[in-house]
Amino acid sequence: MMKLRFYCTFFILILIQFFTAHTAYGMKIGIVDGASQVSVGTSKEADLISPLHNKSFYKLKAMKAYPFKASGNTISIELNGQWFNLNIARIVIKPAEKGFISTKRRWYRGEFIIENRGGALVVVNNLPLEDYMLGVVPSEMPSKWNYEALKAQAIAARSYAIANRGKRASRGYDLKDTPEDQAYGGASAETATTNSAVLETKGIVITYNRKVIPAYYSASAGGHTKNAGDVWNKDLPYLKSVPSFDDGIKKNGHGLGMSQHGANNLANQGYNAYQILTYYYNNVKFGRLDPSWAL
Repeated sequence: MMKLRFYCTFFILILIQFFTAHTAYGMKIGIVDGASQVSVGTSKEADLISPLHNKSFYKLKAMKAYPFKASGNTISIELNGQWFNLNIARIVIKPAEKGFISTKRRWYRGEFIIENRGGALVVVNNLPLEDYMLGVVPSEMPSKWNYEALKAQAIAARSYAIANRGKRASRGYDLKDTPEDQAYGGASAETATTNSAVLETKGIVITYNRKVIPAYYSASAGGHTKNAGDVWNKDLPYLKSVPSFDDGIKKNGHGLGMSQHGANNLANQGYNAYQILTYYYNNVKFGRLDPSWAL
């Protein structure tokens, strides 16, 4: 087996740097985009808030579905069989403490922003970064896979999220909830094992030249990962071609960075999350985000 580049655990701990991120307000994830109508419910009583005044103007009852629809350039809500125009284009739904919010038959942490954009509704899940990670890791990697692979996935996904924050700002959110960005299943996707992997790696990201990298990954690279220049005609120093350790598995994805199947295979051979990541991403170090990112 090819000798892997890795740091021993002691040096990994030494190399984890602490640096300050800009003031953060969590992640905004596009859950619905372009709908004429959506239905939203909450596990606990929730406030319907006008962002114009940052004040609650209605209480939504727990465990009850509330339909919302686009009405011209504003938003309407159905109450007791009748539609009422709220006469605003943007609302926030905030459940009571430790409450969850639901749409698309899934539960989510945080709050929802519903906005009328061009006559159609956009639903955004606004939540802390680490809560977002809880719904990403089990959506991107099977929770029964090796725990070190799950930790590697958490660190790579967190790095991707931060490096791409604001990517889809023109639509009112940071990232989609699909593999086009990162698969995100909300609280409904969470498992005890993946939650533990996220918690154990809390705040840790992959850096190159003291900047968080967009840690691209794919299901499998078909035996060999790609150089960035082979895919985008632009080289990135941390994305170099290496054997992917997923031989026998059909290529699935762009083949850049970490192979998820390869990461699991390496973890099963005894390599830890940091060894796996420093193998797939060239000459990188690890940083821990300022606590403000947890907001």
